[in-house]
Amino acid sequence: MRLPSFISRPLLIAAPWLCILGLWLAIRASGLVSPALVPSPAAVVEKFIELSKDRLWLDIWMSARRVFIGVTFGILVAVPVGFCLGWYRGLRAFIDPVINFFRALPPIALIPLVIVYFGIGESAKTAILFYASFFAGVIVMYEGIAQISPIFVRVARTLGANDVEIFTKIIVPLTVPHILTAIRVALGVAWATLVASELIAAQQGLGALIQNASSFFQLDVIYVGIICIGLIAMLMDLALRAASRRLVAWQDRIA
Repeated sequence: MRLPSFISRPLLIAAPWLCILGLWLAIRASGLVSPALVPSPAAVVEKFIELSKDRLWLDIWMSARRVFIGVTFGILVAVPVGFCLGWYRGLRAFIDPVINFFRALPPIALIPLVIVYFGIGESAKTAILFYASFFAGVIVMYEGIAQISPIFVRVARTLGANDVEIFTKIIVPLTVPHILTAIRVALGVAWATLVASELIAAQQGLGALIQNASSFFQLDVIYVGIICIGLIAMLMDLALRAASRRLVAWQDRIA
């Protein structure tokens, strides 16, 4: 018997989370790992409620603000740079080794230099997140732009379109999906880099919460911080997916 979609879909979404929860409880109950090293889900929920009454919402706000600023500036620079690299093959061949060199450097390795050049304030944390977002976004952009078939431009020129019309009516619409993908990738990388950026003398933020908790072996607090980072990143990604479906619905109609 097949379940109705309004029942089967929520069950499908909940299933992996229930599996993770079951695995978590099984590991704790198995005795293979000391219970002191694996806080129970109930203890984590209790700590979440406790922190919610104290500092957690401020930490979430500070981290989300830093990620938003870093990704915004990173994408604003990555989109035109990625477009130029994707559209002009000669420029791409010239600069590609440099992009790949810096992309391979982990942001945490740059923290000493960032402190020297930017100090220990908010600008240093933003610089780390900008760095991570820019190189993630620029790679997605130029790989996507490079795959746009030049036949669209040739057909438009054959039909009498000028350069402005080609850019606004062909290139820009074809670029929008890649911009949205670049934002999604940059957001994921930025959240993954958040803890590293908040190593720089941060007093508030989820990364700072995790770092401070690790100093006192507060595993339940660490779990709360990790879960909050994952949930916020997931919600942002879901919002971007919804926006993508609306903005590029024309692709489905063409298909």
